[in-house]
Amino acid sequence: MIGSTSYRTVLSYLPEKMRELISDIPEDMLYGLMELRLRAGGPVYFIFPDKTKYLLKGGGLSEKYTDVSYKVGTAAICEIIDRLSHFSVHSCKKQLSEGCFVIENGIRVGISGVYSTAATPLLYEYSSLNFRIPRCIHSCADSIFNETFDKNVIICGSVNSGKTTVLRELCRLNGNIRKTSLIDERNEIACVLDGVPANDVGTMTDILTNTNRSVGIMSAVRTLSPEVVFCDEISSLKDSRAILNGIGCGVKFVVTAHGSNMAELIKRSEIAYLIENNAIDYIVFLYGASFPSKVREIKRISNVNKNISSDIDNTRRSILWSRPLGETEKKSGFMP
Repeated sequence: MIGSTSYRTVLSYLPEKMRELISDIPEDMLYGLMELRLRAGGPVYFIFPDKTKYLLKGGGLSEKYTDVSYKVGTAAICEIIDRLSHFSVHSCKKQLSEGCFVIENGIRVGISGVYSTAATPLLYEYSSLNFRIPRCIHSCADSIFNETFDKNVIICGSVNSGKTTVLRELCRLNGNIRKTSLIDERNEIACVLDGVPANDVGTMTDILTNTNRSVGIMSAVRTLSPEVVFCDEISSLKDSRAILNGIGCGVKFVVTAHGSNMAELIKRSEIAYLIENNAIDYIVFLYGASFPSKVREIKRISNVNKNISSDIDNTRRSILWSRPLGETEKKSGFMP
């Protein structure tokens, strides 16, 4: 599979029969593979940017899940969990509380199932697995790097649009020429294993993992003297305030956020906060899942700031009108 981490790593964690069937699939048929998913009592299926394929009992792939499709047993899921935990499930409480393992070559394995009712809930009944295969695509961010270097940037797109892939490549480009910090909260960008990043994120990049973004941002700014900070999935006002504080210290930021257009973005308070405080110079929109990591538009915020501010005001006004009045507002006669 050109342009992605080899799925051979995934095969080493699978039960023997399943491994043999998948090994016999011609490699060119797996070009562009994004995810390999297994569901207890259900199929083994392969997720590509534009299609889904199902493993057959006798080998090969099919467009549909039918009676001749390979069906995964619960025992197979448990066997894979044993291998992911190196046959010591009880020593993997962190992974089982977060529902995710990181294995060789930067592959993340998501787990679904039943959580316990303990103070720190852990998965103990497993129903599905998702091997997410990272794609380190050199040159996918060249146009963004050239146009937005040393600016504050948000990379936006829908689910599976390649935001993390683009962010990783931008981090590599910056980290090869200047002091860079990467706040990798879920260890899905650098994929650090035993202290060493499985993915190339730049020779001068300091990586902070397993910490929330706002804490990681402030720690990096205070102690690592970065020129630029990278982080994925801005999702709270706490994140945005940490970014604004960092910008006040002279640090540049490149971050990602969910949203396929400007209208979706400005409905999110954490993004609106950054825009209103003139913290962002460029917003990059990606095409979407059908064309992962492809740039649709690079929008310079200064050119559209007035329209954005107006849209933010209109969004807030519509929210006020749509929500029920509180008791204080009723007594005071306040109407938005």
